Amino acid sequence: MRRRELIALLATAAIARPVAARAQQPAMPVIAWLSPGSPDTDVFRVTAFASGLSETAYILGRNVAIEYRWAESQNDRLPALAADLVRRPVDVIVAAGVAAALAGKAASATIPVVFVTGIDPVGVGLIASLSRPGGNLTGVTDLTTELGQKQLEVLHELAPSATRVALLVNPANPNAQTLSRELRGAGRILGIEIHVVHASSERELDAAFVTAHEMRLGALVIGTDALFNSRSHQLAKLAAQYALPAIHTVREFAVAGGLMSYGGGLTDAYRQVGIYTGRILKGEKPADLPVQQSTRFELIINLKTAKILGLTVPLPLVGRADEAIE
Repeated sequence: MRRRELIALLATAAIARPVAARAQQPAMPVIAWLSPGSPDTDVFRVTAFASGLSETAYILGRNVAIEYRWAESQNDRLPALAADLVRRPVDVIVAAGVAAALAGKAASATIPVVFVTGIDPVGVGLIASLSRPGGNLTGVTDLTTELGQKQLEVLHELAPSATRVALLVNPANPNAQTLSRELRGAGRILGIEIHVVHASSERELDAAFVTAHEMRLGALVIGTDALFNSRSHQLAKLAAQYALPAIHTVREFAVAGGLMSYGGGLTDAYRQVGIYTGRILKGEKPADLPVQQSTRFELIINLKTAKILGLTVPLPLVGRADEAIE
């Protein structure tokens, strides 16, 4: 689904909600979509979510309505957006990322919240346990924070001369300190110095790359964050501009010209969130739905970018890749 089709979907849902809600008894249920991203960046997420939701016989704009709230890469807007959705009210909140999930939890203790997060949801206080979440939240985690060590290992395998590596984090993200600590520990094992650079807005991304360049850092690990996930093209362009071998968690980065990506399958995660949302609308409780964990992780290597950077990709690494872009 491209931007034009998503706009059509949004328009259909927006029109259907007020008309159908008045015309039908009982009223059409309303899903809230709370995201730190934007309509452009969430195209594949909405598509995957709608696919999973349809597996439970709910079709957006037909028998279920949806309210979209995008923070446009400004996480500090999420609490106000969540509070606005609760006042509407809505039946379920779908939270794209940990910041949105935390905002949803703070806004309501009763409205179900179904999240996708790349960090341990127990550790940040979203749920009581993965098997029995308790409360009004459940969802899917791919634990991408724990993938940081593997990302660093793969990057080191492809760019072994880079002994001083930048880690890009958003200081506003709850997992920033955890990821920084874990990668510094992994770096010590590999003989790599990790230097943390910060960016919490689109404008600050350019400055982060300038900092990495001025510090003569030889490679880059891009932390998991909604801002970074939604700016894959910008990050790939900046990495090319500064000739910086880089690895990200999302496939879009490698497709856009970045060197590599290694992370969980977000498409399947949002499909599962759609399924859970439908089950909750049918009467199941979030407290009784175990948090799902992604078990499949994809390694994507852009061979063309590696060649431009003067890197030779080891054949064993190519063999392990799920996709090699030429």
